[in-house]
Amino acid sequence: MSRSLHLKLIQIVEPAVEAAGFELADLRFVLEQGGWTLRVQISLPLPDVAAGETKDLTAVAEDQVDIADCEQVSRELSAVLDVEDPISQAYSLEVSSPGIDRPLRTARHFAYFVTGDAKVAMAVPLHTESGDRRNFRGVIKGVDGEHVLLECDGQVFRLAVADIDTAKLVPDWDAVMRGKSGVGHANDPKPLKPGHRPSLKKRQTN
Repeated sequence: MSRSLHLKLIQIVEPAVEAAGFELADLRFVLEQGGWTLRVQISLPLPDVAAGETKDLTAVAEDQVDIADCEQVSRELSAVLDVEDPISQAYSLEVSSPGIDRPLRTARHFAYFVTGDAKVAMAVPLHTESGDRRNFRGVIKGVDGEHVLLECDGQVFRLAVADIDTAKLVPDWDAVMRGKSGVGHANDPKPLKPGHRPSLKKRQTN
């Protein structure tokens, strides 16, 4: 999917999802064995950490998106997409909830899941001292404007949200088996403050 089509679909789909009382977690237009599919993932609105709203990331949410919610949003999106008609070829619409390995699409998503473990693939590689790098896995340390601070391989990388292709949480399955969400850790160090400029040099160890 081209970036222009991706952005156009988000501009059409996101307002409709929000009007229905949900949040757009992710959107992908993919070619599968059965043809093209517009895959939309929705969630209940995340608390706004910038406004001081908080939540225990390790706890499993009591309220979650169910099948009826997905069917409702699917009907509403079908009507909107029929009017806007942004896709030229035939396709199927699939609406679902994100699941445990939730996609991270916006800076606000990353800010909410600070201390969580994430896997990030860059559409635009990050220039580092050792060369260009596209793939990262590490702990979300904070958000600085439209950049994510990700601690990976002993250093903190500053990744532009606009340059990210895909990003998703990596669950702690041991915690999931204990009845927790598998996201974040209560004893993790404090997140980095906005405006922090991490060094791209590896930390020295004794």
